[in-house]
This record gives sequence, C-alpha cells and structure tokens, in this order.
Amino acid sequence: MSEHDKLRDFVVDFTRLIDRNLGESATIAEGRELVTRLVAEDDWLPEAYAQPNPKYYQQYLLHADPLQRLSVVSFVWGPGQRTPIHDHTVWGIVGILRGAETSVAYAPRPEGGFEIGPQERLERGEVVAVSPDIGDIHVIANAYDDRSSISIHVYGGNIGAIRRSVFDPVSGAKQPFISGYSNATVPNLWDRSRD
Repeated sequence: MSEHDKLRDFVVDFTRLIDRNLGESATIAEGRELVTRLVAEDDWLPEAYAQPNPKYYQQYLLHADPLQRLSVVSFVWGPGQRTPIHDHTVWGIVGILRGAETSVAYAPRPEGGFEIGPQERLERGEVVAVSPDIGDIHVIANAYDDRSSISIHVYGGNIGAIRRSVFDPVSGAKQPFISGYSNATVPNLWDRSRD
C-alpha cells in the first residue's frame, strides 16, 4: 500500500460524488460520510502538510479538482491560533483529524453586527458542515493552548482562489479577501510506479 492510497481513494470517491450532481444538501450528507471515514484513521496525512507555523494557522492544499468543483485542504493550527470572523460562499465539510477545535457561528443582524452563537467544541473524528444555506460565517480556533490541531476541509470550489469576506465583529462590515494556500506543491497522489 502506498503512503497516498487513503487520500487518493478519498479524492476519487469524492470526485465521483460531485459527478453525480446531487445538489448541495445530498452532496453534504454523502460527503460527510466520506470525510468521517477519512479522519477516522490518522495514518495518511503526509508530514509536509501537517506542519504548524508559530505565527499563523496553515492552509495546505492537498487536492484541487481541475474544474474547481472541489478542493481538499489540511488546516494546521498552532497552539491558541484562530481565524477572524469569515465566510466561505460555498459548501464545506470539516473533519477533525488531530486535537480539537472550537467553532462559534455568527449570524448577521439586519441593523448591523452579529448574533453570536454558542461555542461548539469539535473533537477528533467529528465532522461538521457549512454553507451559505445552513450558515457559513464563523470563527474557528485550536481548542488547545499547548499543542497543534489538524482538520481536513473539503469545499465545493477552489477555496484558496474564492473571493470571500472577513467581518468586523462590532459593525459586521465586510472586507474581501482571497486566502490562497500555505504550500507551493501538493502531494503526488497519482504516481503509482512504486506500488
């Protein structure tokens, strides 16, 4: 078995799911099952895509569909690291591979600012979804102040190239951003010469 078999099989299965054009809710439902199986075992993520940075969380691209219908990303959170309030504009499925994360949902108020939801703790193996239809504005943080955490994210687009927004926590004012990725290379899932 090659070191990339589990990730390659996941990418193939998720691409087949996307090819079925089931619509967002069915894709999320079936996709959650695929992500749950992927994060159930922590023996497949290449070490290069699991490295924290002492200053910033890392967003490592693991795979991008050539038609930009799908991207698979490892988020590596150093101790205490967190996102700003942000949106996604596409559906996403998140599975916790190592450690734990906290998530706080934000719902825009018509008069400005946000209704802030309760903090939710996500433990290893748990899987959640976001989308503009079910809520996609939140803050994510490493639940630990003394170690790294890693989550695997699957998005319905090339998340590193999508124009999204970060939000002022008081006024709710938007500021556009494009996240990009922390890596310049991706795992070579397709070389089977050593199998």
